[in-house]
Amino acid sequence: MKRLILFRHGKSNWDASFSNDHDRPLAGRGVEAAKQMGKLLAAASQVPELIISSTAVRARTTVELAMEAGRWEAELQLSEKLYASSTTRMLTFLQTLPDACDQVMLVGHEPTWSGLVTRFTGARARMPTAAMASMRFPATRWQELRFDSGELTWLLQPKLFKHLAL
Repeated sequence: MKRLILFRHGKSNWDASFSNDHDRPLAGRGVEAAKQMGKLLAAASQVPELIISSTAVRARTTVELAMEAGRWEAELQLSEKLYASSTTRMLTFLQTLPDACDQVMLVGHEPTWSGLVTRFTGARARMPTAAMASMRFPATRWQELRFDSGELTWLLQPKLFKHLAL
């Protein structure tokens, strides 16, 4: 059984100074949501073995803050392939993951993340900033992943937990 968690970057700061979209930073609200989601995932014992993040500043910062706040002990890799991608390219990317890892998190962007949840599970899910969606697949190898083969096990949005003291 393979498990995939999609983590959308936190709210970005459109008013900040940045030279291109790739370099857009997080807003204060995005920083707090990233930390909150990091603690929440740790408290739920759902931290994956491998985390792969988009190289975009807002995605990389989101996962770094979440890892620090939740004290995740997972390997973090960065990949340009997660920035400005598509659901088809992400499927191909996932099919190349090492089979030794059963639980993987991808940190990235819309509209690809919502599209992946829909294509993998049939669920019409919307991934707001800093949301996480977990899916499981009846596969023993990542190469076996196919669209319409997954089950959405949970979808968490930070606004649902903003009043909890984690």
